[in-house]
This record gives sequence, structure tokens and C-alpha cells, in this order.
Amino acid sequence: MARVLITGSADGLGKFAAERLVKTGHEVILHARNAARGRDARAGVPGARAVVVGDLSTLAEMRQVADQANEQGPLDAVIHNAAVGFKESRQETVDGIEHVFAINTLAPYVLTALIQRPARLIYLSSGLHQSGNPDLSDLNWTRRRWNGMNAYSDTKLHDVLLALAIAHRWREVYSNALEPGWVSTKMGGANAPDDLAKGSETQAWLAVSDDAAAKVSGRYFFHLRERPASPAARDRARQDELLAKCAEMSGVVLQ
Repeated sequence: MARVLITGSADGLGKFAAERLVKTGHEVILHARNAARGRDARAGVPGARAVVVGDLSTLAEMRQVADQANEQGPLDAVIHNAAVGFKESRQETVDGIEHVFAINTLAPYVLTALIQRPARLIYLSSGLHQSGNPDLSDLNWTRRRWNGMNAYSDTKLHDVLLALAIAHRWREVYSNALEPGWVSTKMGGANAPDDLAKGSETQAWLAVSDDAAAKVSGRYFFHLRERPASPAARDRARQDELLAKCAEMSGVVLQ
């Protein structure tokens, strides 16, 4: 039995992954951005062990989520699922950080740095990471004209960079990224063409499976199979640059 934290698990793919894991006998810690969503998460996955609460758009609440997760005892896996999508307008958080970057990139970085190191880390990306901009000089979108699709794609590239950077630095941890497909969740929309049932399968598999194919690191997956990631994601210098910029923006240094 594994103990797994899933961020953004009040609904969508996070909830579906939680249901999969609970049904197969694992301890699941859900996450929701506020107390009301936390109650929804608990009602939606009644077999879950616990719910941690915090708005991942703010640095203070990122820290609170990490603290709550650590109070649950050692984790076997963390699935970094929480995200906002490509239809967002540009907004700054209370910390002055563009909110798509804050939630999709900076939060996984901060949680990775502050949660007691698990055996496995899983970062949800997207096929759109292939079109993400590898230039990390304007992460806050202060010089570029805002484009929601581009901002989302950039953060999904960041998630792969983060997964691969951790795989290189923490050799004892299985750290991987995946794309769940374009599925009909609230984010994906009703007309999404991919198989919703398969959308949560790979992250649950990477979190707990004893299959040799799942016990790897520094890989990118789609529907249980490895898939080539963007070449930009494998650039070690770019990985280090992203970690350094996240540390500067958050005040949290990944050891």
C-alpha cells in the first residue's frame, strides 16, 4: 500500500486518479484550494485518507500545503496535477506573480522543495509542451503581449523541465512527466477527443506500480508508454536556469 498526495484533486483528472488509487487499496491524500472545495473532494472520494487545503496561486499557501502534507507522514508519491488552463487572462497573484506560471510551474517547484522527499514524483504536462517557449527570460509576462495558450504551453514545458531536473539531481527518486491527453474535463472541454478513462491511468500507474516500466526516472509518458519530450526539456542548462528562477521568485531553494 502506498501513500499518495494528489494536488488539484477536488475534480477532474486528479479526482479520477484518486478514485483509481483508493479502489486498489492505496492511501490517498487529496488537495483542494479552499475549505469548500475540500469538502467536495472528501465527498467525491470518500475512501481518501485526508484532504489538505491551500490556494496554490500564493506562496504562503503553497507552504501551508507542504506543511499539511508533511504532517500526514512520509509520502510514497506526489502527483503534481493542479493546474489552470489555456483560456486564462493575465492576472497577478498577491505575490505579484503571473497566476498561470504561479499555479502550473512555481507551485510544483515549491512543493517539491518543501515536502519530505517521496520515492516517486509525477508531473502532469501536456502535448502542448512541445510548442512551449524555452526562453525563460520573461516568466512573468511583463514584456510579452499576453497569450493564454502560449502561457499554458510554456508552463507545461516547465513541468517537464522540472521533472527531468529532479531526476538528475535526486537519483534515488523516480521523477517523471506525462501527458494525460486532451480529455473532457472542466479544463479540456466537452468536445475533447481523447479517452477520459485513460486520462488518469498513467499518473496512478507511475505513482504505485511495481512494473519495471514504471520504476524509471527522467522519462515522459503518454498512456503508459514512453514518448519523446521536447528536446528543450532535456537541456541541463535550461533545467538549472528554471530551478534558479523559481528559487529567486519563491524564496525557496531546492536542495
